Amino acid sequence: MWGALRTRLDSFESEISDEPVEAGLLSPKNARKQEQTSRGPWYMASGFLLFWLLLFFAVVVPLFYRLPAAMTIEDASKGVFIAERAQGNLYEFDKIGPKVVGSDGNENKTVQFLLKELALIEANVLDEYFDIEIDLQIVSGSYIHWTMVNMYQAVQNIVVKLSPKNSTSDTYLLVNSHFDSKPTSPSAGDAGQMVVTILEVLRVMSSTKQTFEHPIVFLLNGAEENPLQASHGFITQHKWASKCTVLINLDAAGSGGREILFQTGPNHPWLVNYYKKNAKHPFATTMAEEIFQTGILPSDTDFTIFTKYSKLVGLDIAQCINGYTYHTKYDRFDVIPRTSIQNTGENVLSLVRGLSNATELHDPEAYASGHAVFFDVLGLYFISYSQSTGVILNYAVAGATIVLIFVSVWRTASVSNVSTGHIVGLFILILVVQIIGFVLGLGMPVVVAYLFDMYGLSLTYFATPALMIGIYVFPSLLGLSLPSFIYLKLQRSEKISFAHQLQMVLHGHAIVLAILGIGITYYGLRSAYVITWTLIFYVVPLTINLLTTLHDRGFSWTGVVKIVQIVPFLYNSYLFYTFLVILSAMMGRFGRSTNPDLIISALNALGTILAMGFLIPLINVFRRPSMILFALLAVSALSIYTASSTQLGFPYRPKTNVERVPYLQVRRTFYEYDGSVSKEDSGYLFNFQDRRGPAPLKGTKANLTGLVSIEADCAKYMMCGYPLYDHRWVKNRLKGMWLPRETPVETPSVPTFELLNKTVLEDGKTVRFEFRAEVTDHTSVFIQPYEDVAVTNWSFPIDYIGQQTTYHIYFAHGKDNTALSFFIELYKPDGDFDVPVCQVGVSHHFIGDEGDELSQKFAKSFPSYAALVQWPTSYRQFTY
Repeated sequence: MWGALRTRLDSFESEISDEPVEAGLLSPKNARKQEQTSRGPWYMASGFLLFWLLLFFAVVVPLFYRLPAAMTIEDASKGVFIAERAQGNLYEFDKIGPKVVGSDGNENKTVQFLLKELALIEANVLDEYFDIEIDLQIVSGSYIHWTMVNMYQAVQNIVVKLSPKNSTSDTYLLVNSHFDSKPTSPSAGDAGQMVVTILEVLRVMSSTKQTFEHPIVFLLNGAEENPLQASHGFITQHKWASKCTVLINLDAAGSGGREILFQTGPNHPWLVNYYKKNAKHPFATTMAEEIFQTGILPSDTDFTIFTKYSKLVGLDIAQCINGYTYHTKYDRFDVIPRTSIQNTGENVLSLVRGLSNATELHDPEAYASGHAVFFDVLGLYFISYSQSTGVILNYAVAGATIVLIFVSVWRTASVSNVSTGHIVGLFILILVVQIIGFVLGLGMPVVVAYLFDMYGLSLTYFATPALMIGIYVFPSLLGLSLPSFIYLKLQRSEKISFAHQLQMVLHGHAIVLAILGIGITYYGLRSAYVITWTLIFYVVPLTINLLTTLHDRGFSWTGVVKIVQIVPFLYNSYLFYTFLVILSAMMGRFGRSTNPDLIISALNALGTILAMGFLIPLINVFRRPSMILFALLAVSALSIYTASSTQLGFPYRPKTNVERVPYLQVRRTFYEYDGSVSKEDSGYLFNFQDRRGPAPLKGTKANLTGLVSIEADCAKYMMCGYPLYDHRWVKNRLKGMWLPRETPVETPSVPTFELLNKTVLEDGKTVRFEFRAEVTDHTSVFIQPYEDVAVTNWSFPIDYIGQQTTYHIYFAHGKDNTALSFFIELYKPDGDFDVPVCQVGVSHHFIGDEGDELSQKFAKSFPSYAALVQWPTSYRQFTY
C-alpha cells in the first residue's frame, strides 16, 4: 500500500515539475533540455577566450603605451611645454657621459651645462611679472641611512627660485630632481629626462604671463645616487628650505614611457585631488604606493629624505617603463622618445601651475586628513577618494555582494522547487570548489616558478615577456577553471538546472573575493579597492538579472555578465600589466637571495584571477569545455618547454636586456697590532644582481675558474674582510663572490690612513684615537670594537652608536677632496689599552678608472649581454 502511494506521489511530482513554475519560465526538466541544445559548439569556446586576449592587445597595451604628440619650437608662443627644446637639452646632457659624485663629469661639466642653460632662461624672464634667483649650494653633512652613516662633503645643489613680482607668500612649492648618475651611466633616463623637464617648465613659466601665488623653488641636486645626500643637504641647511611646504619629486626607474605617481602625502589626500585636476595624462595607483612603501623594492628616492627631515608633503613621480637600461651604460638619449618627454612635461607643468596657486600651501597641516585611494583607468580617467570613504565602500560592496547572492540562491531554490536549505547546502559545496579553484589559480603559476628556480632557470621571461602568458597566465586559468569543470561534469541534480549551477559557480568566486576584500580592508590596505571595483561590476549584472527574468532563463544571464565584465577585465589586466612591466625589469637587480619568479608568477596569477575569474567558468556554456582545458594545458606545456629549453628563455640580450655584473678590482692588505702585514692578496669581488648569479657566464670567454663564495670569510673577518661598496653591498654580503688573482691589482694611488694620536682619558677606562684618511670621491670606513669594548663618542652622528656591531661610515665628496679627520673614544672596563681594542678597515674606490692592463683584459672577456660596472679598490684593515 505505502509503496503504491509513493509511486503515485513521485508520478505527481514529476508531472508538476514538467509544468512552468512561473509564467514565462521553463520547468527545470524542460530548461535542461533547452540548455543542451542552446550550449554553443565547442570551437566557439576558443573564440570566446580569444576575444578577451585580443581585447587585451587591442585596447590595454596601446593605451598603456599611449603618449601625446610632441610640441615643437613653432608652438612656443602658446605657453605650453615644448618637448623639442627639452630634448635638445637632453642630448647635451647625455653627451657629458657618466656623472658620478666627485667626478669631473658631475662636479664641473654638468654643473656648468646647467648653469649655462639657467643663464639663458634668466635672460628671457618677463621681468615685469617675475623675479628669479639662482643659487649654487655646496654643502657638507651626515645622517644615518639604513645601516650606515651617510657622510658627504662639498656636494652641489643648483637651486632656482621663481617668484611672482611683489609676492607676499612666505610658503614655497619645491620641485626636485637630480643630475648625478651611477657609474657608467650617461643617465638620460635617471634622471636626465626629469632634469630637462624642470628646465623647460621653468623656461615656460618664467616667459609667459600666466602668474601664480606662491614662489617656486626648483632644485637640481647633485648627489641622489650616493644615496640621497644632496637632498639632505638642501632640506637641512639651505636658506629657502624652511619655507618649502609642498614637494613635487621627480625621479626615474626606467626611461622612455609614462611617469607614474607612486607616493603621495603622507596623510594629505588634497594633493591627490590636485593631481586629479591637473595631470593631463594620469598614471597612478594606490597599490604602487603600498608596494613601494614596504621597502622590498631595490629603489629609493629623495622623497624619503624630504618627508623624514622636514614637514614637507607632496607627490613622488617617476619614469618606470623600460627599466632594463636603468643604471647601465645603455641609459642613453636614443631610448627616450620626444613624446615621452612631452607626456612628462605636460603633467609637471600643469601640476606646478596648479599647486603654486593652491591655498593649502599656506598651512598644509590644516588639511592633513589621512590617506587617499587613487587610481587611473587606462590613462583616460582618474578616480580618487579618502581612505575612510574607501573602507565604507569596501565593506558595503562586499556586504551587497553577499546579500544579492543569497537572494539569487533563494530565487534559484524557488524556481527549482527545492528547499532553500537544500540549495544552500549545494552552494556551500560549490563555494568549497571555488576556494580550491582560487588556490589552484594562484598556486599553479607559483609552482611553475618554484620548479624553474629549482633547476636554475629563473628569469626566463626577462627578455621575452610574452612567455609569461604561457608559463603563468594559462596555468592560472587552468587551475581556476578545473575544479568547477569537474564539479559541473559530475553533478547529477535533476531539479537544479545546469545554468543555475553555473551561476552559483560565479557566485562562489564572488564570495571568495568579498571575504578577501573584507580581510584586506580590515588589515588596513587601501589596495582592497581593486577587489571592490571588481565586485561592483559583478553586482551590477547580478542586480539586472534579478530584476528581470534573465536570471532564470537558461544561459540568458551570461550575456549581461559578459558585457559588464569588459570593464573590470580591461582595468585589472591594465593594472597588473603595469606592475609586470615595471617589476619584470626590476627583477634583474633584485639580488640573489629571493626567487623573483615567485613575485612575477604571483602577480600574473592575481591579475588573471581578477580579470578572468568571472569569465573563465563561462567556457562551460559551450559543449565539450574539456577541449579548452586541454588547449590551456598544451599551450602551458609548450611554453614551459620553450622557456626552459630554447634560446627564447635565456634572460639576456645585448643592450636591451642585460645581465648586470658589478665587481671590484680589489687589493687587500691586513695589518696586525704591531703593524706587520698578516695577509695581502688581490682578486675580483662580485656582487651579482640577479638570481642566476654567475651561472650564465659559465662557458663564455670570461674565465671565472676559482670563483668562490665569501660567506665563510664573513665569520672570520670584519665585514667579511672585503671593501663592501655601500649599504646594498653590505646587505648582500653573504651572496658576494671572490675570484682570486695571482698578479696584484694596481690601484691608481695608495691614499694614506694614519693614526695621529692615541690618548687615554682621565677616567683611565676610555681611550681616544684620532685618525686622518686621505679620500677618494667614494671612501668607506668600517669600525669594529672588540667584545669587551664599547664606543662612547666619536666624530659621527651619536645616534648611530650601538646600532651595529660593525659600524660603516660611507663617505663621498664633491668639489672638495680634503682628507677625512675623525676621532673615536672607546671604553674598556679594565682600562688595559696595551692590547688590541678595535679593528678599522678603510676602502678607497677609484670609480671611473678602468684599472690595470690585466683588469681591462678581464673586463673585455665578458659577453656582450653583460653590463659591467667595475673599478679598482684598495682595502686595508688595521688593528689598534
